[in-house]
Amino acid sequence: MSSEDRPEFEALDELRDVLHSVTEELAAWRRRALKAESDQTELGLGHDVVANREKVVALESENTDMQQRLETARVHVEELLTRLRFLEQQVAAEERGR
Repeated sequence: MSSEDRPEFEALDELRDVLHSVTEELAAWRRRALKAESDQTELGLGHDVVANREKVVALESENTDMQQRLETARVHVEELLTRLRFLEQQVAAEERGR
């Protein structure tokens, strides 16, 4: 009986293939974890989930405030444009009246 025909050797070959696949998968997950940690470090985020959530909430609140301020400024600019158009029309009417 040759070594290729023995079931235990076939099982060992299958086990080696499975271990190789698991090793590759583990390496891929490790690379992803290292990249995530690197990205997290670049963003200045720590491992404190609560603190990170608080930062996100604060940023969302700040974003909302900024959007409201921007909308208020937009309304003021529109009011100023309306006044300016009115004044331009008044000046044009006066010049035509002369």
